Amino acid sequence: MAIAEDRNPKPPRGAPRERRGWLARIAPGVRNAFSKRESPENLWVKCPDTGEMIYRPDLEAALWVTPSGSHMRIGVQQRLKYTFDEGRFERIASPVVADDPLKFPDEKPYADRLKAARKATGEQDSMAIAVGDICGQKTVVIVQDFAFMGGSLGMAAGECFIKAALEAVKRDLPLVIFTASGGARMQEGTLSLMQMARTTVALNEVRAAGLPYVVVLTDPTSGGVAASYGMLGDVHIAEPNAMVAFAGRRVIEQTIRETLPAGFQRAEFLVERGMIDTVVARKDIPAVLGSILSILMAGRSRKAA
Repeated sequence: MAIAEDRNPKPPRGAPRERRGWLARIAPGVRNAFSKRESPENLWVKCPDTGEMIYRPDLEAALWVTPSGSHMRIGVQQRLKYTFDEGRFERIASPVVADDPLKFPDEKPYADRLKAARKATGEQDSMAIAVGDICGQKTVVIVQDFAFMGGSLGMAAGECFIKAALEAVKRDLPLVIFTASGGARMQEGTLSLMQMARTTVALNEVRAAGLPYVVVLTDPTSGGVAASYGMLGDVHIAEPNAMVAFAGRRVIEQTIRETLPAGFQRAEFLVERGMIDTVVARKDIPAVLGSILSILMAGRSRKAA
């Protein structure tokens, strides 16, 4: 006599039991009827000031300025898009330099750090050049990207700055830079520090040609950048609450053994003391730059750009 087949055999003793939700138990297969929706990564972004979660498309529409007024750090492509008329510009290739001239020893090889930064940002180094119109005034613009190894100043950035300065002289155009840097790049040692002097010499060429050089200080601008081309502009603009300094607050307080006032390295504090000319919201920077450049370039017959 055949034994009837058990349609719901019990698992052997000790075997792990399958865990199913109540809906799957009463209606098998219903879970497969509703596929899981795929949501993009980083759909919500936390405000660095308030901790509020902000819907990413809304933040992008606001040029990455949060409802609390925090001007978040942005990359090269975003900065260029927000600056030039209709977001149109011409990228100028940066000079190619040796990746690891000192064969710097570290926990992670310097060459690997560069590869990771290039993959993450899509840029060759911490500085990029573009040419385009700002309120109708054709301009050479340099952008530093803090996301690329802290926007650190090395040989590649130095060469990029020099090329931009010479390009401005060649085309008879004003030069604008958006700074964002933690200072010199330690993996390049003295070669990095030399870029402070080299960029200063390049600016002498711009001034000799009678062309304006305008600096837009973004958060943060510090170290060797603040001690060189970051503070050598004809006009200095800063984004709200941007940190602008040579050394960090704690280092200074430990050195002078005094407590420094609140916000003493922020843009608003520096405007009050004459180190910066004005603080301008990100959305208004193109209009302010256009006004400044039109005045400084007034009456000048421009070469073919």
